[in-house]
Amino acid sequence: MRIPELTDWAVRADDLSVSRGRGPDAVRAVDGVTAELPYSGALCVSGSTGSGKSSLAAALAGGRRDTRIVGGSATVCGVSARRPGRARSVLTYRVGYLSQDAGPGLDPDLTVGESIVLPIVAREPKVARRGLEVRVSNLLDEVRLPLGASGKFPHELSAGMRQRVALARALVMDPRLLIADEPLTGIDVEVRHVVRDAILRRRAEWGMAAFVVTNDSAFADEIGADRIVLDQGSVVTTRRAGEDPIVTPGAEDALAFLEA
Repeated sequence: MRIPELTDWAVRADDLSVSRGRGPDAVRAVDGVTAELPYSGALCVSGSTGSGKSSLAAALAGGRRDTRIVGGSATVCGVSARRPGRARSVLTYRVGYLSQDAGPGLDPDLTVGESIVLPIVAREPKVARRGLEVRVSNLLDEVRLPLGASGKFPHELSAGMRQRVALARALVMDPRLLIADEPLTGIDVEVRHVVRDAILRRRAEWGMAAFVVTNDSAFADEIGADRIVLDQGSVVTTRRAGEDPIVTPGAEDALAFLEA
């Protein structure tokens, strides 16, 4: 397989539509979304419950069994997210995905260290153990967890600590794009800067892009993100960082999601 080259954009979606569910239960969760995200940039997606935020994130990250792209196109780190084919492994290598249920969904039978390096071991079962230990140590430091947490199991950690473990796992492959769905879930106000600092540092040092689902406008401002607001699967408001918003007529209520 010829490995797809990186494009100029981390994400480029054109008239993208996403279906959630299977068979007669399937619904159009995202309808006609157009958006661009450059490397080193950040884009935050906001909206009410059921607006399609999580479905959009999952689709761009390579999809899950209940989420698929049914219209338009999306190129993510050089790979077609609609029809990745054999390049799906390239897409999931270049994209770190923190799903909405990542923290609570950690495998209870794996230690923290094992959970963090799972994406690596799944690809390279014979990878050197020492290298994995160093990677875990560095990531635990990055998300401000003690080194001793490596040998603990999820039930021994708080909800916020589990969320930071899930973040570390999403970053373990040094992704070109982080897709994070509600990354602040369960994290105390006192340590939310951990998520912010990880995103800002990787953007500045490695050119990582960040696609973040959140209704926390203060956090979006902290990472200097462009904004889009979804309503019933469609973009109703956009705002470039530091600029005035552009609002679809009749959707002025969406401005509330841009207020800190």
